[in-house]
Amino acid sequence: MQRVIVLILLLSWCGISHAGADFSSLDHLRPRTSPSTQAATVQDLAKRKLGTHADFFEIHVKTDFAPANKDRFMLQNGDNKLIITGSSGVAAAWGLHYYLQHYHGAHFSWAGDQVQWRGNIPVPDGGVTVTSNDKFRYYQNVCTVSYSSVWWKWERWEREIDWMALSGINLPLAFTGAEAIWQRVYLKMGLTQAELDAYFGGAAFLAWARMGNIRGWGGPLPQAWHTQQVALQHKILDRMRSFGIIPVLPAFAGYIPKGVLRIFPNASFSRSSSWGGFPNKTWCCPYLLDPDEPLFQKIGASFMSEYIKEFGTDHIYNADLFNEMTPPKANLSYLASVGKAMFNTLKAGDPQAIWVMQSWLFIDSFWNASRVKAYLSEVPLGKLILLDLFAEQKPQYQRFESYFGHLFIWCMLHNFGGTIGLFGSSENVNMGPFLARSFPNSTMIGTGITMEGINQNDVMYEFMNGHIARKQPIDLTTWFQDYAVRRYGQANPYIATAWSLLQKTVYNCTSKLENHGKYIIVRRPSKHLQPIVWYSTSDLFTAWDNFVRASSSLASSDLFRYDLVDVTRQVLQLIAVNYYSDVMHSFHSKNLTALKQNSVKFLNLFTDMDILLGTDKHFLLGNWLEAAKSWATTDDEAKLYEYNARNQITLWGPTGGLRDYACKQWAGMMEMFYKERWSLFLNTLIYDLQKNVSFNQSQFDKDVFNQVEVPFTFDRTIFPTITKGDSIEQAARIHTKYRIETRSQFLNRLKEFSSTRTKYSWTMDRQEGPFQTKIDRKWKGGSFEDNRINIML
Repeated sequence: MQRVIVLILLLSWCGISHAGADFSSLDHLRPRTSPSTQAATVQDLAKRKLGTHADFFEIHVKTDFAPANKDRFMLQNGDNKLIITGSSGVAAAWGLHYYLQHYHGAHFSWAGDQVQWRGNIPVPDGGVTVTSNDKFRYYQNVCTVSYSSVWWKWERWEREIDWMALSGINLPLAFTGAEAIWQRVYLKMGLTQAELDAYFGGAAFLAWARMGNIRGWGGPLPQAWHTQQVALQHKILDRMRSFGIIPVLPAFAGYIPKGVLRIFPNASFSRSSSWGGFPNKTWCCPYLLDPDEPLFQKIGASFMSEYIKEFGTDHIYNADLFNEMTPPKANLSYLASVGKAMFNTLKAGDPQAIWVMQSWLFIDSFWNASRVKAYLSEVPLGKLILLDLFAEQKPQYQRFESYFGHLFIWCMLHNFGGTIGLFGSSENVNMGPFLARSFPNSTMIGTGITMEGINQNDVMYEFMNGHIARKQPIDLTTWFQDYAVRRYGQANPYIATAWSLLQKTVYNCTSKLENHGKYIIVRRPSKHLQPIVWYSTSDLFTAWDNFVRASSSLASSDLFRYDLVDVTRQVLQLIAVNYYSDVMHSFHSKNLTALKQNSVKFLNLFTDMDILLGTDKHFLLGNWLEAAKSWATTDDEAKLYEYNARNQITLWGPTGGLRDYACKQWAGMMEMFYKERWSLFLNTLIYDLQKNVSFNQSQFDKDVFNQVEVPFTFDRTIFPTITKGDSIEQAARIHTKYRIETRSQFLNRLKEFSSTRTKYSWTMDRQEGPFQTKIDRKWKGGSFEDNRINIML
């Protein structure tokens, strides 16, 4: 690592960084509101976060304050005041955050804030000036709105925009209400409402309907939804713009309702390829206009005209084609014509348009260098910004020579589906942006966070956002320990050790793992599930010990309680792998007594996990469901929204093609969904062993689909939105009960097996005894001197 840091510094000193970037085409992308409005908005933010202490700050915005294509803030002492001057409202808010973090130990995150006002502390004489590394700090994946913010009301959006500004984010997606504009456009064209109902996705599935992956699933969208979302979008855009944030707006990507072909029967089109296991004739494969079809530009320009009339514009738009789908043609001329049509459509609607696209599609093997180059070739350099979406694991700028001269933003994706699990690639994130800036002829213009879902792993996002002004990679151990002090408001030796261990384990995945959070406990049961572990489990268990030891000192911190629950949850889902192992061995060895005993242990773990998660408001299924229903104006709408909410986090579609992609380890889910699935599985194993018949996975899949999964999506049981029990007491109880289980050699060797991607083989070689079971676990593709593992029953 030290060699890489030295190389980065040498390249930077030699002036290689940003050598190929031309920013002049982006000069018109700037805040729309006046400096005084931006300053007043930051002052209001300070009041929301600090109350009367906000009076200590005097905020100024000077647009000529920073170097070209950078942001800057300055902190200066005034007359019993702290004067914050920023090059934009966002820069001033970033400066406020910097002061609160460095002088008051403050912390702001999705899980909550920690601010202890220590008095009117001055900065050093001469002040403090900090300048950003890049022009942009980007935020959101196109999926984030569906996995996380779909049910938010204004109060939650206000808090999120505050967090964006404090974090220095100046380029977020803003797609709320897009379907209402599309409805106007298509109805004017002569389509019927029924045709639109068959096209728009349901509220929880809008992201994928917009990208042409699906059509109609989860719908129809009620008219009240359109009205509500337009009103909400006005508030979102007004607040973003008042901070000086530049929102990225939606645009047309060529996908159309079938009804367009009724009106224009001679239009040339293709069908999208099948996606996500959706049935071909019902919910998938939308119609895609050919790039040389005149309707492509006509419809796209009509949408932009209607959208700008309603919401105004900031001249930057997102549109993604071929998201996880293969283009209908592979020839280079076709791919070039698609890129050309997309940009020309934007330009027809807004001559100053800048196109933003996710480069996620390029990860697919279809996209070799020649095809990518062709696809981008007809878009003028400087008019397209590519989001290198998963750069911490699979950067694409290296494969495509800085995207052949087009601008790009280095992004940390990190999360898929909004799943819950401790995970991060801290070393990769620490180094990655510097390597990208130092890449020969680099066209990097920013950093971004592009998680599919939020409300998890706060630490990774605070760390990534720190790249706004970081000049070189930093010492990770020190940073993680300092993070804990800010988060909890005080230092603690146990917590310092715990976070050091977490950084080295769960937050240091250096492989190219796409961690979709499909831990065994939340997957549909089968006999062949594989554990996913990239870290030393024994170190994680030691970190857990230290969290429990710190409980008495940090009990007053809600954020500590949240993290204690989260770490305990992570340990329990690991212990579940051990219990699953015991179940499978007892089944294969035809030991009915052991199978019943191990099944009881396994199911009891779900109950304990549910009780634990129920002690913290961030882990309640009820909050997700009640937020969905809160948008309803009728009972039918409430049923529809609740179905959307339940289906997304379970079956994800009509037949479960994306089943468990957005799984959630929440109270309510553990007891009423995951435990029910596993109970059916375990009872089936017991029945098969009693009857001496083979387990039939296909039949079980049908049974669990019809008896558990589908009924849950239609169920209307009301789940709590208020916590029950004490997090610290429950974590201590679980630690006392389960810590002995973590001594298993099997658990402590999981990293060896997972890192080599070897298949797990459940064998029947075992010896039974009254107090312990000796288990032989073998792994396909690998052998070990001692495979015998003792498990206490």
